[in-house]
Amino acid sequence: MAGTARDAGDTARRAADSKPLELLARVGLVAYGVVHLLVGWIALQVAWGGSGENADQSGALQAVAEQSFGPALLWLIAIGLVALAIWQASEAIWGFQGGDAKKRLRRRGTAGAKAVIYLVLAISAARFAMGSGKSSSQSQQSATSGVLGLPFGQALVALVALVVIAAGVAHVRKAFTKKFLKEIDTSSMSDKARQTITRLGQVGYAAKGVALTVVGLLLGYAAVTFDPDKARGLDGAMRTIVAQPFGQILLTAVALGFVAFGLFAFAQSRYKPL
Repeated sequence: MAGTARDAGDTARRAADSKPLELLARVGLVAYGVVHLLVGWIALQVAWGGSGENADQSGALQAVAEQSFGPALLWLIAIGLVALAIWQASEAIWGFQGGDAKKRLRRRGTAGAKAVIYLVLAISAARFAMGSGKSSSQSQQSATSGVLGLPFGQALVALVALVVIAAGVAHVRKAFTKKFLKEIDTSSMSDKARQTITRLGQVGYAAKGVALTVVGLLLGYAAVTFDPDKARGLDGAMRTIVAQPFGQILLTAVALGFVAFGLFAFAQSRYKPL
């Protein structure tokens, strides 16, 4: 029985390391970058043109779906993101061998969280390809409403809010420490290319960190007020930012940061070791 389980694990590991899956994972990183570019573009419109589109992943996928080639592109995005999810799941299960146990566990946990994010986004892309996509904000409000109705629901939503805020802070910290450079092989780059990619990563991670922190604060406010309508996701965070003093400038900076993150994802698709 142990031998059978080991053989199955070895087979799964080899599948995760296969060249076709690596190619699809790199396509997935390009797709991930495209989604961030579109979120940044919609956020710019929210800041300066009052766009009615959702300034989040669902709005970006809807923008793709509205094109004549949209469904085909969305299926390609979904397949690439599934490949990314499989690769991250394999890292969470078999990766990061040796070294400090706590650090290894933390890195595996991060890989597992990324796998879930990629898979959720892939499912969303597939739904939009089939014409059944839904707004991320509406989905989050519905989910929050369901959780608030559970015993200790407020505490659960508050806990999720703290996790999201922690993720936002971690993104900002990553921007300042430049730890994201560990995710990309810069050895073959020129100094100018390395510097450009470093700046894109810093701006991109900082912007995502700010946005995630606002999302977490809104979710926490929903828990405190027992009002699921306050949990409006990334789109709500963008519109909360623009409503502040100097909001147009602030949201423009965040939007350009999402664009920078998208461009950084393109660089990852080329230089990230898989």
